[in-house]
Amino acid sequence: MTSAPVTRFDAAFAAQAAGAPPGLIPYFTAGYPSFDSLAALLQSAQRTGCIAAEVGIPFSDPLADGPTIQRTGQVALRNGMTLESAIAQVRLARDGGVTMPLAVMTYVNPVLSFGIEALARDAASAGVDGVIVPDLPLDEAAGVRAAMHAAGVAVIPLVAPTTTPDRLERICSTAAGFVYCVGVTGVTGARATVAGDAIELLDSVRCLTSLPRALGFGLSTHEHLTALRGHAEAAVVGSALLDGIGRDLEHPVDAAERFLNAMIGNEAARAG
Repeated sequence: MTSAPVTRFDAAFAAQAAGAPPGLIPYFTAGYPSFDSLAALLQSAQRTGCIAAEVGIPFSDPLADGPTIQRTGQVALRNGMTLESAIAQVRLARDGGVTMPLAVMTYVNPVLSFGIEALARDAASAGVDGVIVPDLPLDEAAGVRAAMHAAGVAVIPLVAPTTTPDRLERICSTAAGFVYCVGVTGVTGARATVAGDAIELLDSVRCLTSLPRALGFGLSTHEHLTALRGHAEAAVVGSALLDGIGRDLEHPVDAAERFLNAMIGNEAARAG
């Protein structure tokens, strides 16, 4: 079995101060709001102090995505975004000075269509640190994991409150980069509070692996972030961020920075 690769995720999480609130991982849909938005949005995330970023690849049948990400994905597909183009834009972001860890979220069909070995090679060359494939079952992931890990790209698994203890242990034993913990039972989309079973899941993962834990699905406020202190090393925000960008389509980078600064608490820190 190919050993887990060491990526930018390892260095970024290792640099976190003890007791710090979770680092923020924004999710951007590649190709939204315009075909070539991604590099500038990733640069904005780095400027605001996000620990990493997730790049969503638009797909015609996004089973894990709620209304907002589905909508942005449809716009991106109309704009002509593809997996190949998204990887090329990650490369542009790296060339433009983005040094934080980057993960690509896609589905099995685009991976198989692209070719597993080819994707591993091209993703690594472009500066992708991890891949997230929500519809890739653990029992069928060995080939993808071997190719990605051999190329230096972490395969980041998802676990949920409904994951059985035995399966949770098996998933954690093969994880790399971080463990993506799904905060709700259902699809993506902003919620009012962090569910109690999400905290229980995070604590269960800590009993099984020393890898960082990121909570996603449903997060949208600074209060959500602070509530996770001591339970997660990172928090993923997608739908609420994309909704914010959608309210100011003429200035998507400014909209992203306003939202991310507010969620991290940068505005409050400057005011203090």
